[in-house]
This record gives sequence, structure tokens and C-alpha cells, in this order.
Amino acid sequence: MGPHPAVAAIRLAVRRVLHDVLNDHPAPEASPHEPPPSPLVLVACSGGADSMALASALAFEAPRLGIRAGGVTVDHGLQPGSDLRAAEVTLRLRELGLDPVESTAVTVGREGGPEAAARDARYSALDAAAERHGAAAVLLGHTRDDQAETVLLGLARGSGIRSLSGMAAVSGGPGAARRYRRPFLQLDRQTARKACMVQSLPVWDDPHNADPAYTRSRLRHEGLPALEKALGKGVVEALARTAQLSRDDADALDAWAGQAESSVRDAAGLLECAKLYALPPAVRRRILRRAAIEAGAPAGSLFARHIEEVDRLITGWRGQGVINLPGKVVAQRQGGRLVIRQG
Repeated sequence: MGPHPAVAAIRLAVRRVLHDVLNDHPAPEASPHEPPPSPLVLVACSGGADSMALASALAFEAPRLGIRAGGVTVDHGLQPGSDLRAAEVTLRLRELGLDPVESTAVTVGREGGPEAAARDARYSALDAAAERHGAAAVLLGHTRDDQAETVLLGLARGSGIRSLSGMAAVSGGPGAARRYRRPFLQLDRQTARKACMVQSLPVWDDPHNADPAYTRSRLRHEGLPALEKALGKGVVEALARTAQLSRDDADALDAWAGQAESSVRDAAGLLECAKLYALPPAVRRRILRRAAIEAGAPAGSLFARHIEEVDRLITGWRGQGVINLPGKVVAQRQGGRLVIRQG
């Protein structure tokens, strides 16, 4: 008798991702004196149902593919006893057979709001752990439900098609373009919870996930249920499909912008307003955004309204002055050229 369908589903999802990791990191040629090291894959685990299901599937599948499996839990320090909770999670990961396993504490700032600040601190810690252990990949337990919530949050911000594309199945960290893998984006949250239940895996429900003070929590417990009540079942699946379609479109437009950028710069490398004006708006604004980031504007603080203001220097030129952007970057039009630089 095979495993429960929920367990089989999560194991299959992880197996596919591990095969991709092996393809991205082929084993080096064997030395006559010692075998090549096996690649290491880490799982980021909070102790919740999604990440515990992911950890159990990694512990099961990795040895069958000759991959070493480890785990990292991040203590955000946002709740009393969070250090004890992190210690419990590391114990559970070791009981699953993962090695190395570590808990890393972070200090969460305030920039961008509590959710964004916690996310930034978490990814910085995961990047550092991956570098420290030489990990080929870090697995994240985001599900299809998380993807649907991300799409709706992007829609509410009016941030454009890239926000609607949600989370990528594969994304990067500093110096590692394909570090993060999300095996569960096609699986719902209930499948992960059921997999934990049938395997008797203890899980921890983060109270922040039910706290109405957090936007994502309100969306999860009020917004999505209201949408499903109004529109019928299938909203989560439809939003996940929207994410994939939007990602395909955004990737194509990014590639177009990358190819067009050199053609709109003069011999000195400055952007020529007349040539920018001739481009489709979606392509032109991508070039402007990239130029602002290269000048030092933080990508996470650069919103659509900023780029629209810069775009008006090209499409609605009326002698406007300097446009101030995040990161002390300024944009201004000078003699038919667009100059974006540190102010």
C-alpha cells in the first residue's frame, strides 16, 4: 500500500525540484582519491504545516537521489518565547534526519512595514545560511493559496503586471540566480496540512497568521472567503493561473526592454528622450525602472507612481524640474537627454 495521496503529492513535487537542482549542479568529475561531494539542499522551516510537510518530503526524497538535506529556521524575535519555538523546530528537523540544521536569530527593522521588514530579515538570514553551508538550493513552502494572496496584494497596490505574476517557482539570492525553489506552488495549503496529519508531524500555527493587524492575514481570513462566496469556488486556482500568465508576459517584456535599451542611449550612454518616446510604454518604463535601480534606487521602494513621474519627463514634457526617487536618486531632462543619477 502506497503513501497517503497528500504525502505522495508533496513528495512528487519535491522530487521534481530536486531533479532540477541536480541538473543545475552536475557532480564534478570524481577524484581517484575521494568521491565528489553531494549537493546540499536546505529547507526553510518555520514549524508550520507547509514547511514541515516540505521538510518531511525533503528528508524522504533527498537520500534517494544522493542529495544531502539540511534545514534552517529563522527566529524573528517578534513573540515571547520565539527562541524556544525555534529550538523545537530544529529538534524536529533533526528527528527527520536532516543535517546540518540550525536556528538563526534576526533583528526585524521597520522599513516598508512589519511584514516586508520581517521578510527582508528572513531572506537575508537564509542567504547567509546558504552561503555558509555551500547549499545548492533552499526550498520554501509557499503554496498555491500563498500565491493567490500575493496576486491580490499586487492587484491592490496597482503595481503592474510583475506584481500580478506573484512568486516565481525559482528565484535568486545574491550571486545565486536560482537559489530559492518553491515546490508547492501548484498544491493547496490543505494538502500540506493533511500530509502532516497523516504522518503525525506536529505543527505550529503562527498567531501572526490570524492577526487582523496584518494585511495578508485579513486577506486570508476575510478577503479570499468573501471572493469565493461572491464568485464561487476556484478563485484561488484562477489567481494562481493569472500569476503564471502574468509572469510569462512580464518575462517577455523584460527581455524586450533589455534588448532595446542599448538602442536608446547615445555615445555617452545617456538615454535619448525621442528614442524612448518611440517605444511602447511597457517597454519604455522597464528601461526607466532599470536605470533608476542602477543609479541606486532600492528596487523594493521604487513603485509604479515613481516611474510614471519619470515617464512624464518623456511623454508630457512641460519644463518640469527634478523628480526625486527613493535612495536619493534624481531624474531630470537635459537637452533631449534623460539623466538619472544620485542627487
